[in-house]
Amino acid sequence: MSDKVRVEIDGAVRTVTLTRPEKSNALDADMLRELEEVFNPDPGPGPAERVAVIRSEGRVFCSGLDLRGSLGRDMDVEKLFHRVETWPLPVVAVVQGAAIAGGCELALHSDLVVASAEARFGMSLAQVGLAPSWFLTKKLLEVAGPVLTREILLLGDPMPATRMAELGLIARCVAPEQVDATAATFIDRLVRNAPLSLKAMKATINREMTFRDQLEHADTDALVRSAMKSQDAKEGVRARMERRNADFAGS
Repeated sequence: MSDKVRVEIDGAVRTVTLTRPEKSNALDADMLRELEEVFNPDPGPGPAERVAVIRSEGRVFCSGLDLRGSLGRDMDVEKLFHRVETWPLPVVAVVQGAAIAGGCELALHSDLVVASAEARFGMSLAQVGLAPSWFLTKKLLEVAGPVLTREILLLGDPMPATRMAELGLIARCVAPEQVDATAATFIDRLVRNAPLSLKAMKATINREMTFRDQLEHADTDALVRSAMKSQDAKEGVRARMERRNADFAGS
């Protein structure tokens, strides 16, 4: 592991911490590779493990892909999110601050999310000329339903964790000073539950939610790729890094 990701296995609990607070825990290529390996199904969790925890250092949970590192490069986050979602044991995300774009998806691909009332969740891709893939949009539809998914994606504005909890999109939203204690309560309960039951339940839930994968979506994939390769996308990313409003031309 690099100094950007820390992994600790303490008995039944695997804790994965993003340690790049100076960059808002933005995911670069190295971090993606390391996180994919952490959640590699081969060999998978050890025999004593019961739960995995994803958390981060600093004020921001994760700001998504590192825009500077990803500009002009193909950084595929789907493999990581799929591995988190299909990890045999429950995954708890502890969100202390903003979870934007890939950070929002990382949290929502976990099984249970405990968030600070100061946290925000958002998919700001439309504001920088990008679009989420079929796989990432499917997760939002599973969690939020079509009406909220439209609001989250088409507007692109972050949603407070308080509203996320009220709408049932995350498990808990608590005061900042209560986040760790609340997460510990969830983790302790999961550790004490029967591991074979947890594995069976998670596998069943995941299997029943895969029906959207069978729908034809080559045409929508092409639209997503055209957005990602557009001049608008280049302008949007530059504008976000330069902290100015983007001037989109629709090309």
